[in-house]
Formats: sequence, structure tokens, C-alpha cells
Amino acid sequence: MSPTEKRALEEGADFAPRFDAQGLIVCVTTEAITRQVLMVAYMNQLALDKTLETGEAHYWSRSRQSLWRKGESSGQIQRVLSLSVDCDQDALLLEVEPQGDGGACHTGRKSCFYRKLKGGRLVFVE
Repeated sequence: MSPTEKRALEEGADFAPRFDAQGLIVCVTTEAITRQVLMVAYMNQLALDKTLETGEAHYWSRSRQSLWRKGESSGQIQRVLSLSVDCDQDALLLEVEPQGDGGACHTGRKSCFYRKLKGGRLVFVE
């Protein structure tokens, strides 16, 4: 990438998400009001397009190799309030308003980040 292209990517107004070799981009999802990190997932172009089109978070499941709309089966739909991109446009940040019970984790918890490392062991933070 030339210095001119890099500057345009980092400072320009054009949305140009940089997908990895597998066609994915990492997406951090936070609750808009509390700013709590709810989850980290991946999007491909289709998931990003569906998210922008519907205003609801869609992701790409690497394990199932399929598109999924968050909350489709759990009711934990994420209404997207804003989408940001990092400096080199290879990571996304969604700010969402969770619907349903407000959970995001498949374990039933609000956040997928419910444990911390302390003394070499994981301890629950909820």
C-alpha cells in the first residue's frame, strides 16, 4: 500500500473495510448505553451488508460456516445504533441496543466476557 493509499484509508471519508484472507473482519459489539463489551464476532461482506440494510446485527459463524442474525433463535436481537471502523479499517465496532432479555452470550449471560484471569485461574465476574 502506498503512503497515499494508506493516508486515504486512515484519514479519508470512504468506508473501505479490509477483510482478511478468509473474507472476514473482526467485530466488537458493545451495549450503547453502558459501553459494556457484549461479544466479539466476525462478519463477512454479506453479514456487513445485511447489518447495514436491516439495522440489526448479523455475523458470520466460523464454526457453522453460515450467516446468522443475532437473536434469530434466542430473541437477543441487537439493534445497531452506530458502526465505527478502526484506523486501518480492519476491525469494526458496533454499538447496539440489545432486545429481549439483553443477553448476548450463548450461555445466557449478558456478556461473553464473564470471567477474568486472576492468579493463573479464571474467576467469574458476574
